[in-house]
Formats: sequence, C-alpha cells, structure tokens
Amino acid sequence: MRRFVVVLIALGSCADDELGVVFAGERMPVIDMHLHPGDWDSIPPETKEFLASRFPFPIDLRPDKAAMGVLSPAGILEEMDRAGVSVGALFAIYAPRTVGVAANEDVIADVAHDPRRFYGLASLRVDRWNEDGAEQLAALRAALMAPGMVGIKLAHAHQQFRMDDPRYFPIYALAAELKKPVYLHTGTSPFPGTAQEPAYTDPAYLEPAIAAHPGATFILGHLGYDFERHELGGLTACIDLATRYDNVFLEPSALGSKGSDPTGENLRAAMARLREAGLVDRVIYGSDGPQSPGFVAEYLERTVAAMAAADYTAEEARAVLSGNFARVFAVPAPEL
Repeated sequence: MRRFVVVLIALGSCADDELGVVFAGERMPVIDMHLHPGDWDSIPPETKEFLASRFPFPIDLRPDKAAMGVLSPAGILEEMDRAGVSVGALFAIYAPRTVGVAANEDVIADVAHDPRRFYGLASLRVDRWNEDGAEQLAALRAALMAPGMVGIKLAHAHQQFRMDDPRYFPIYALAAELKKPVYLHTGTSPFPGTAQEPAYTDPAYLEPAIAAHPGATFILGHLGYDFERHELGGLTACIDLATRYDNVFLEPSALGSKGSDPTGENLRAAMARLREAGLVDRVIYGSDGPQSPGFVAEYLERTVAAMAAADYTAEEARAVLSGNFARVFAVPAPEL
C-alpha cells in the first residue's frame, strides 16, 4: 500500500506552487539534467515530420507553434514549474543531419534568462573534424567559460561519429582539464538519419575513451536503451562500465516514456537493476524534455513510481533526483 500512496503524491502540487516531489513522506528538490531548448526552423524537415507525428490532436495541426511554446526558456520554465522541477540543464547540440542545431551561444543566452534555475551543457560540430577539429575545440573551451555552462553534450549516433574513434579523444582531455562532465547519448534513436550501428550506439564502445581519460567524468545517457525495439539494450554494458570505472555515471532519461515504455516495465526494471548493482550514487535524473506539453511532469512521475516500486529509500531518491547532479557538477543542491 505504501508504494501506491507514494505514486499518487509524487509530483509537486501546482495548487500550492511548491517545487519538488514527495517520496516516502519527504519533499525533496529535483534537478532535471536533460532538457532541450531550440528553434523549430533549425530542425531538418524529416525530423520535423517525425516530431509532428508524435504530437496529439489538435497540437499536431500546428507543431511549429507547439514546439516553440515549450522550446523557449520561458516555455521550459513553465514545464519545469508544472513538474515541480527546481533546476534544469539545457543541452546544446550540433547535429544538422538528424536532430538539428541548438547552438552554444543560444544555450548561453537561455541560461542567462534565469541563471538561478538553468545550467547549460555545451557541444561542438564534428562533421568536418579533420579540417576544423582544433577550431571546434577552441570554440567549445570558450563556451564552457560562460556563466552557468557546466558540462559537455555529445551524441555519437546523432552526430554520426564512432564512440571508439581516437581522433575525438581530445574532447575528453579538455573535459578532464576543465573538470566539465561529458553527457553522451547511448543506445539507438528513433530520429531520421541516426547512425544505428553498435559503434555509434553501444556504450561498450566507449570503454577505450573512458579508460584513457580517468580524469574525465562520463555520463551515459538513456542507459543504452534501444528505442527502435523498446528494449533495455545496452543497460548491462552501462552497469558493467559504472561498476568497473569510478568516472562513469548513468542517466535514465526518455526510455520510460509512454511512447517508448507504455507499461513502465522497462523503467521499473532499469531502476531496480541500478539499485541492485549498488549504483544509486551514480544515477543522475533526466527526462529528455520538454518534447511536448506535460512531458517533463509525466516523466518525473513515472521515474518516481519506478523508484518506489524498486524500494528506493528517501535518501536514495534524493540522491538520484538532485544530490548526485550537485556533487558531480560541483554546484549547490537546490533548497525548497
């Protein structure tokens, strides 16, 4: 009966405008480390069609208007408030052939919109690496010097470069030098144009980079989920890497959404396996929002329910929802 009650009261109440979630009778703050700002016009046409197909009626009639309503900093803040999220991390990305571009300068401006509630992760282009790799690294370094920019975002599958290609290892060397954690998309992706082969999606291919850069912090996003088959996919590889390397952290975003995990069974199984492996201190919460109105709130609710089903303690839930992010990114934990 306790688990049922926790699920019902998990989300922060919109009526009293309190942030946070209640878990095991305790209200605790939430940091969502995975939020995407952007511009509808910067998304490739095929990806626009894909995104529009996922919007419910009548939102799908004007997907551009709906997308811009949630992709702006004001829109993201509204979705965060709706979910009870105190702080969010906004991702830059340069993937013009797949998911589009959210430029570093735009993310820096979005963070400045409300620096109390936003952090940013910078990125870089890799499609002309042999010609301008040094220039891209310099631009990344400059972006990471901006206020509130706390880490690096990479997506090998979307940016179409192999996880084990040593030409890109200078990115991780820079991360280690500046002490900026690196978030990496792992697992397949439903977006058009994505590189789906194991070298671009299987987290096991990251081991050479992880082993060669013990001073860098690697966050394996999506737990290696197979979004094509809706299976846990690379979860075992993620757990193996986190067990053997102290600089590996894990993030369970998107895999537990209604579209990718209708019953919630996969997210429940993943959260249980992470706890059974003794890796609660390595798990950092993220949603992969805002996607569509209400997604950020819904994903938090589903994650809280999955932790309750796996018998997480209040201390463990607090670590996943905010404490581990604060520790890894060396920022203050939010207070309620």
